[in-house]
Amino acid sequence: MKITAQQVNELRKSTGAGMMDCKNALVETEGDIEKAIDVLRKKGQKVAAKRADRNAADGVVLSKVSADRKYAAVAMINCETDFVAKNEDFIAYAQTIIDLAVSNGAKNIDDLKALQLGGRTVDESITDQTGVIGEKIQIGRFEVVEAESTYAYIHPGNRIATIAGFNKSGDELLNAGKDVVMQIAAMDPVALDKDSVSEDMIKREIEIGMDQARQEGKPEDMLEKIAMGKLNKFYKESTLLNQTFIKDSKKSVSQYLQDVENGLTVTDFKRLALA
Repeated sequence: MKITAQQVNELRKSTGAGMMDCKNALVETEGDIEKAIDVLRKKGQKVAAKRADRNAADGVVLSKVSADRKYAAVAMINCETDFVAKNEDFIAYAQTIIDLAVSNGAKNIDDLKALQLGGRTVDESITDQTGVIGEKIQIGRFEVVEAESTYAYIHPGNRIATIAGFNKSGDELLNAGKDVVMQIAAMDPVALDKDSVSEDMIKREIEIGMDQARQEGKPEDMLEKIAMGKLNKFYKESTLLNQTFIKDSKKSVSQYLQDVENGLTVTDFKRLALA
């Protein structure tokens, strides 16, 4: 199978691995990006654990909470070029879409596309904008969180946005909410806690951990134990509540929230990012 330069570049952007390493991994997996990432990881390459948000085109990502703070939404509005993504009119149009979603409490992307905007559905309006701007415009992704209180963060540049929900509410939680959504933006957790990690991801991490230990020359009867140790490290680095709190390295996010208010925790979160 012929591997294209575009495939190699996509894998490099997703992992940061070298060009030849990426090409060889793609050849080995017959062009399957996800499997190629696992091949690189098994060979000891330092690559990202999460890739779902790295295949998007250009555009903006925006988030917002409702007036009562019970609902939050985050949307990725895609275009083709950086030039359009930075255009004030495009950003304003994307903001109109997220505003509409929040004011109407859209539950999913289909709900959002069906909402009325200027006498047209959002879906029709996006088609109109494609004609006006001259580039393909689309809602790439749309996620919501509903909870006792919700919080939102947009990283400068509109390329990363996050939302999170807490099990409690109150003005005294505003700083904690801001800290958590910024933590999610910076540290890119794959799940809320260890119980939220999918079985497939756990099996994948164990397999990779065993392969890494095997390549390091560790005894076969020790591989599973070593892999479980790596899995626990994965939980600490990659699940939100177990991550080290970015503002205090002596605490986990969970410990920080307990210090804010006993029993306080995050119930759900979403993070969208452009490559």
